[in-house]
Amino acid sequence: MGRNNPKIVAFCCEESGMPAYEHALSLGLELPDDLKVVALPCGGKAETGYIMKALDEGADAVMIFACYEGNCKYVRGNIRAEKRVNYLKERLEKIGLNPERIAFCPVAPASGVRFAELVRQEVEMLREDA
Repeated sequence: MGRNNPKIVAFCCEESGMPAYEHALSLGLELPDDLKVVALPCGGKAETGYIMKALDEGADAVMIFACYEGNCKYVRGNIRAEKRVNYLKERLEKIGLNPERIAFCPVAPASGVRFAELVRQEVEMLREDA
């Protein structure tokens, strides 16, 4: 991991995460150069295999940006995503890796500031962990 430029993959729900990302861009908020954004129809589509593959291919962290509970277009996709993240955090911890390398981040569509802040916090955590 590059201490100054950690690589982050953000799986973004098209209903919340992507609009929040686009809002952050429209506000001119600072986002890392090594942020790779992947649009998904729902945060619940961020399957375990996708998350682990991103880490295996060099991502320092994976963030899943999904709807708040009760706001999911697909009813329970965000809940499935959060459970999946919690499961993977347990797995990472058991093999001696920092479980904070995977994060579940509920966001509203017009929350670009929150999106940027969550990414900034993840970058800071990764730098401290390096």
